[in-house]
Amino acid sequence: MSRLESFRRRLTAQIDGINWAIEKTTEIQGDILEMGLGNGRTYDHLREYADRRVWVIDRILQCHPSCVPPTKDFLQGEAEDMLTRLAEGGYKMALAHYDFGHGVKELDVEEGKALSPLIKAVMAPNGLVVSQQPMVGLTEISGPDTIMPGRYHFYQNG
Repeated sequence: MSRLESFRRRLTAQIDGINWAIEKTTEIQGDILEMGLGNGRTYDHLREYADRRVWVIDRILQCHPSCVPPTKDFLQGEAEDMLTRLAEGGYKMALAHYDFGHGVKELDVEEGKALSPLIKAVMAPNGLVVSQQPMVGLTEISGPDTIMPGRYHFYQNG
């Protein structure tokens, strides 16, 4: 499969997975957490379709100008520090989207697993995590049928 075709499958999986998770979390109290702003496309989608506060964690702010989150919602720095800050503040997330990555699969999987306990600590009971990478310590669940198994990962806190 070409890299272009793989990219299309990833974007389709993101959209389907995020829309599915937004719908599944309507009755769960809490905010949304976007981990990895990048150019801001996913953040823009979340803020448009989910009627909740959307927190964003990233090392640097370099997104499209139309996708800059409000200063109060943008946590700039290392994920470990920012997740700890959210947990210490008592914030709970109904939905989290994990999109951190270095572009090297082994490093990305390792980082996802290392951050899993900190992500779990900020999740509301029964909150959902939609992730490119495998997580540990959360209950893996089936996502939407439109996504091939293993393309995206879905977890519930509880």
